[in-house]
Amino acid sequence: MSMGIKRALGHLHTGGALLLVASIGLTACESVRDQITDKENSLAAAGFVVRPANDPERQAMLQKLPPNRFLQKSFGDHMLYIYSDPKVCNCLYVGNQAAYGRYMSYVQAQNLADQQQMTADMYQDASWNWGMWGWGGGWGGPWGGGWW
Repeated sequence: MSMGIKRALGHLHTGGALLLVASIGLTACESVRDQITDKENSLAAAGFVVRPANDPERQAMLQKLPPNRFLQKSFGDHMLYIYSDPKVCNCLYVGNQAAYGRYMSYVQAQNLADQQQMTADMYQDASWNWGMWGWGGGWGGPWGGGWW
């Protein structure tokens, strides 16, 4: 493998790592509690029903479930989706296949919107001097150019 290609792959790896760190950083601005609340608002909007753990028996049962994850439960020929939250609302969210489908559609739409926002946030100032940072004309820069 040529030195230019090795260098290019190293920069791509670094760029991917920076993108991952940036996306985690954006998520980190919102507290875990806020993230769970946002998710639960979306669940309710999708048609999930809230079942509070409002007595000792329900509280004990809620503690047996993995927190903040979906579980599937079959009841005859019906599939229910259960999301437990022992910390924020101390409750279960229960939905059918249609509610789960609506929720997943929302998640996909939100992910697409987030990607579009990240793309829109890319820096596009023509007066910025990329050459000062090692990227020369035509984006050849330190990679020797033309490999992509």
